[in-house]
Amino acid sequence: MRVYGHPKMLALLGLGIASGLPLFLVQKNLQAWLTKAGVDLGVIGAFSLVSLPYSLKFLWSPVFDRYTLPFLGRRRGWLFVTQGLLLLTIVLLSFLSPGGFTLPPNTCGAGDGICSFLAKLTAVYRSPFFWVASLVAFASASQDIVADAYRTEILPTAAMGAGAAIFVLGYRFALVLTGGLAFALAETFNWDLIYRALGLLMLLAIVVTWVAPPEEGIGEPASLLQSFVAPLKEFVSRSRWWLILMFVSLYRIGDGIVNNMAVPFLLNGVRLGEGQLGILQTVGLVATIVGTLVGGGAVSQLGINRSLWLFGILQTLSNFSYALLAWVGNNWGLAFLTINIENFCGGLATAGFTAYLMHLCHRQFTATQYALLSSLFAISRDVLVSPAGEVAKTIGWVNFFLGSIVLSLPGLILLWWVAPWGGKSDG
Repeated sequence: MRVYGHPKMLALLGLGIASGLPLFLVQKNLQAWLTKAGVDLGVIGAFSLVSLPYSLKFLWSPVFDRYTLPFLGRRRGWLFVTQGLLLLTIVLLSFLSPGGFTLPPNTCGAGDGICSFLAKLTAVYRSPFFWVASLVAFASASQDIVADAYRTEILPTAAMGAGAAIFVLGYRFALVLTGGLAFALAETFNWDLIYRALGLLMLLAIVVTWVAPPEEGIGEPASLLQSFVAPLKEFVSRSRWWLILMFVSLYRIGDGIVNNMAVPFLLNGVRLGEGQLGILQTVGLVATIVGTLVGGGAVSQLGINRSLWLFGILQTLSNFSYALLAWVGNNWGLAFLTINIENFCGGLATAGFTAYLMHLCHRQFTATQYALLSSLFAISRDVLVSPAGEVAKTIGWVNFFLGSIVLSLPGLILLWWVAPWGGKSDG
């Protein structure tokens, strides 16, 4: 655990909190605010487009590799700007009304859902509230790009696992703050006041950025075009680059399938109550944090390659606990154990896999390459697992979770080439 005593870790903890803070402000908190304001359900659904910048952030990530601001260095300067923009946009959003969406006259025929959705989408696009919320998401996604690059550049390889773990710890703490405390406060205070208070917390993030250790100076690409082309050219010049991309997509797909269906399974398959589920969600969060911290410390001792092997196998085996729970049925003790096992192993895998992604990035193109790799991982986490519900209905829960183990095997097999146990990885 000595690796966590490095002064850089405190800065990464603060930046993790700053990165996690805006996420729910454009997702769950925003939905609650709109619901409380009596906004039409279709309009609330259309507001999910606010989060689009998180999926498209790789499109403008080369800008942060190409240009260095004249203060605080290549990464901290951009962190300062994006955090300042978050402060302004979150506070501005708190002064806007989420209501008053003017829906066009009902010209849609009965059952014409597409027409109705497009009408509500038009109403959303005419709202200043939507565009300011989109600016919050854009600033947040931009902060994530630069924070990931800063974290990668400031840490030696041996400390990347621990740095990733401490960053995730801060990120999770921010989600507890906005996902737990904010909702509790909403029973007493209006959402506009809560947003104002959370927005002002970005002042602390700016202070953290100001005092954070400077990263090593690295030359930027010669032109903006080069900042788009050079990172791709450099990456595909590596041997087995296509295997690396396959591995990034497949390594955690089994875990993604389980996480995608965990809540419906626990509610409908195991028939737990919502109160019990709330307890398990909290327990799972703690287990994930512990697993991430343990995994981060272990990476510094085992190395990235061995950690990927060990954590990947444990992550895969942990899905057996879900299959056993599906076979046994309603059993609170086994459900409690299952959540702890799966989330702890998922935390281990998060630390090792994040360290691997960081290790893959060339120091001159960190922002662009990390954004591309993380977007590729997000596709497997969010898109490839999308048919999971239909599969579970067809084959049943026990076979579903056993199938998730089988789908984890290609990612483990690829480790032979991309991260051999006793060899050098392709970073």
